[in-house]
Amino acid sequence: MNRKVISVLVCVLLAVSMLAAGCGSSGETGNTSAPAKVFINIATGGTSGTYFPLGGALGEIWNKNIPGMNATAQSTGASVANVNLLNDGKADVIMVQNDIAYYAVNGTEMFNNKKVDGMVGLASLYPETIQIVAKEDQKIKSIADLKGKKVAVGAAGSGTEANARQILEAAGITYKDITVQYLSFAEAASNLKDGNVDAAFLTAGHPTAAVQDIAAQHKIQILPIKDDLADKIIAKYPFYTKVVVGADTYKGMTAESKTLAVQAMLVVSSKMDDKMAYDLVKYMYGNLDRIKAAHKVGEQITKDNGTAGMPITLHPGAEKFFSGN
Repeated sequence: MNRKVISVLVCVLLAVSMLAAGCGSSGETGNTSAPAKVFINIATGGTSGTYFPLGGALGEIWNKNIPGMNATAQSTGASVANVNLLNDGKADVIMVQNDIAYYAVNGTEMFNNKKVDGMVGLASLYPETIQIVAKEDQKIKSIADLKGKKVAVGAAGSGTEANARQILEAAGITYKDITVQYLSFAEAASNLKDGNVDAAFLTAGHPTAAVQDIAAQHKIQILPIKDDLADKIIAKYPFYTKVVVGADTYKGMTAESKTLAVQAMLVVSSKMDDKMAYDLVKYMYGNLDRIKAAHKVGEQITKDNGTAGMPITLHPGAEKFFSGN
C-alpha cells in the first residue's frame, strides 16, 4: 500500500472518530445524547380510592414533560404503608394524609417509637373527607347511634383507623361499644353494600367512587360531625379542618352533612435532588387539566393551596417553586 493511500485512510479514520466524539458530547450545537433515565415509583392507594387515579395522572404528566422520566403509579395500602415504602427506599413520591405525615416525623400514634427521618413535603393537594357512611335503612342518624353496631374503621394501623378512633373517642365511644371491623377501603365499601357492616369510616376526597357505587344501589347518608364535636376534635388534633359534603354529592342524599377532613399531600425523601422536586411540582401545577380529568377532586388542587396544612418541612425544591424564586 503506497503512502498516498495510507494518508487518505488515516484522514478518513480521524474524521470518523471526531464525528463520533461530537455525537456523544456537548458542543456549541448542544447535547444530542439521550437523557439519563430517571425511575420514580409513585405510591398511591387502593384502586377504588382517590389516590390511584391521581397518581396515574401525575405519572403521565411527569413522563411527558421531564426528559428521561419513567414514573409509574403503584396501588398500595395508602398513607401508612406509603410512609413505610418511602422509608424503605421502595417508593420515591408518596401520597399521604397530612395527619399520618405528622405522626411519622414526630414518632406518635402508629409510628410511636418509630420516628421517620428524612421525610419532607412536596405539596398539599386537597381535603380528604372523613365520610362516616351508613345505609339509610339502618336508621343510624348520628355517631351516637353507632353504639352496638358493626362498624368498619379502616385497616388496622391505617390513617382511616386513626381518624375513626379519634372521632369516636371524642364522641364518648370506645371500640368496646361497637363491633369493630378492620377492613381496607375496598373491603369496607363492599361489606357496607352487602349489609355485612352497618357503617363505615372512609377517608377520601369526595365524591368517592366507592361511595358512589354504594349510592347507586342503596340510599345512603353521611353521618354529621356537629360543630361542638368538631371543635373538640380540632382542639386536640389541629390537622383536622371542617368541611361540608353537599346534598347533591351522592345519589339519594337529601341534606348536606358537616364533617371533618385532613389534607392529602405529596411527600418525598429529603435526598431528592432540588431540581427534580422543583420540576415535579412545576409540571403538576402546569397540567391541572389532566389531573381534573382523572378525578373530580382535581378541581380542588391549586398552587394557592399548595402549602395548606403542611405539617412537615417543605422540600427546598418545592419551597423554591412556591416562593417564585
